Amino acid sequence: MTLFSRIFNGGGGRPGAAAASGRVLLAAVLVAMGLGLGAPADLRAQVGPNLFDQVVEHKLNNGLKVLLLKESRAPIISLQLWYRVGSRNECLGKTGISHLNEHMMFKGTARYGPKYFSREVGRVGGSDNAFTSRDYTAFFETGPKDQLKHWLEMEADRMKGINVNEEGFQTEKKVVLEERRLRTEDEPQSFMEEAALAATFQAHPYQWPVIGWQHDVEGISLGDFQQYYHRYYQPNNCTLVVVGDIEPQEALKEVEDTFGDLPAGPEPPKVTAQEPQQYGERLVWVHREAQFPYILMSYHVPNWQTPEDAYPLALLCRILSGGQSSRLYHNLVYQQKLALEVGADYDLDTRDPFLFMLYGQPMPGKTVAQLEAGLDAEIKRLQTDLVSDRELIKAKNQATAGFYLDLDSIFFRGMLLGETESVARWTLLKEYIPKLQQVTAADVRRVAQKYLVPMNRTVGLLAPVKTGKPQAEHFHPGGVIR
Repeated sequence: MTLFSRIFNGGGGRPGAAAASGRVLLAAVLVAMGLGLGAPADLRAQVGPNLFDQVVEHKLNNGLKVLLLKESRAPIISLQLWYRVGSRNECLGKTGISHLNEHMMFKGTARYGPKYFSREVGRVGGSDNAFTSRDYTAFFETGPKDQLKHWLEMEADRMKGINVNEEGFQTEKKVVLEERRLRTEDEPQSFMEEAALAATFQAHPYQWPVIGWQHDVEGISLGDFQQYYHRYYQPNNCTLVVVGDIEPQEALKEVEDTFGDLPAGPEPPKVTAQEPQQYGERLVWVHREAQFPYILMSYHVPNWQTPEDAYPLALLCRILSGGQSSRLYHNLVYQQKLALEVGADYDLDTRDPFLFMLYGQPMPGKTVAQLEAGLDAEIKRLQTDLVSDRELIKAKNQATAGFYLDLDSIFFRGMLLGETESVARWTLLKEYIPKLQQVTAADVRRVAQKYLVPMNRTVGLLAPVKTGKPQAEHFHPGGVIR
């Protein structure tokens, strides 16, 4: 799941999760912003100057993009490095190498030994981690502001100086293979999702999982890693973000002092693959040990590059799956009792066009065919009838409130800047609220009619093979591996 889908879909996971605990806070935010369920408000007037007008942008001579945002409420900072490399940059036979590379970035350099990085951040009460997606790999540290210079030095050192021997490489590869076993091989729903995605995309590298195919990961060598690392881990393929209690010009000088002497690398190869139009429904059955069946319906849709469709699709997703009062939960779980869980997911912020997904688990005694018919009925309703003004305004209010609530976190502000710059341009954040408010009920119906059609979808079905072994099954939409 990407950051924008988190905003639009209310955090992902099962529809309505945490809705009750957040209801009072959400209502307070809506009232404070003048966003009751009446006519849409002019949000720019309500919330004041755009936060992202304060971003300081700079590019070093070696191509490193720097984004700085001051927030002085507390003496903390979030430092993030976003490399424009993910599973979409891989090739068959070497899938999973982006995620494996992320792991290797913690193995140490000649200057800083293995595990030094995380121990040093933790020593001062900070936190650090990393994650890999289809489109990027990101690393972050959050903690006291007086650590910025030291953390910059460490990040600059590992951008060029990762030092891994054969033994360390093979050990970490076993860790990744075990991670794959736990997250995919032993998770029937994830296994089915992986098979369905491979059938959904035929030409584009979004077809393979971020963690990679098992045989591919097993075959990656130390030499493969080193070649991939030196190809993509370059200052001209990276965005550095600092948000927090900083003086931007002083922070920029520290960035220049630590990263400025690193040489730019050759321009990484571009991904030119494009997915052709789909001309018929595809069906994927997966038979695995599982307690319950599951269904995943995936439709090819545009992303941010087609804003006239992307924002209506995002609100359509919220209307279907934005909490327990959303259409899918209210109709299929609460009223018709067809589903134990049901939801929708859409990623606006991807490098290339991705998918609109509907998923669900039938209630015991119900079948996936019945649940599929229920999902189709909800789609048909969207294609036929205009959503009401009240329902559309509610969806806009939920997404808007979620956006501003999340901006309270300096870490999330940095995440938004880094991700949007990695897949598009960070200035899209300034357009988010205005374009959201421009969506009409006719726009929602139009995109439902245009994209949510059987000819454009792939259906994945999990058929349980009964065992006495309990299973913990949860669908995790999106594609980020931590």
